[in-house]
Amino acid sequence: MKIAIFGGSFDPPHKGHIAIVKRALEELDIDYVIIVPTYLNPFKTSFQASPSLRLRWLRKIFLPYNRVKICDYEVRKGRPTYAIETVEFLRRKYAPKKLYYIIGSDNLPTLHKWHKYQKLSHLVQFVVATRKGYKVPKKYKMIEVHEDISSTELRIHPKKRYLPPIVAEEIIRFYRS
Repeated sequence: MKIAIFGGSFDPPHKGHIAIVKRALEELDIDYVIIVPTYLNPFKTSFQASPSLRLRWLRKIFLPYNRVKICDYEVRKGRPTYAIETVEFLRRKYAPKKLYYIIGSDNLPTLHKWHKYQKLSHLVQFVVATRKGYKVPKKYKMIEVHEDISSTELRIHPKKRYLPPIVAEEIIRFYRS
């Protein structure tokens, strides 16, 4: 089995995340994309939408995708979880022949600061989803995504056109309340 892990806060999930998943399924030789929402990103101090709410939104959004799995491992941990922990868990669970880890290009400047980065880089092949304003070095496999959407911006100004229709109204109500 070959899998790609796509971790993130998804606070909120948006059409850019869907575009990344679709491109990964099209361009990578994989059986599944496993989406792993964080409980709390180790580089952040808080979240707005609760982990269980973000998990529920992701399950609704990706229900029609038979090659996408939503993994609640980090949410169940109830604490910030390092990528290396999740990778080791998923390696034990699936024993993949190939393991990709999808990140946004905005993560590249701090990737070397990830917990046990050297070990992690030997266990996975990083795949970088492009984002406006960030260059991707040639050493990385790249997924071109032409969505200029920011979860940070959507928390402040939720806009329906950037949100998955199945959860758009719910997300807008949540962030406007």
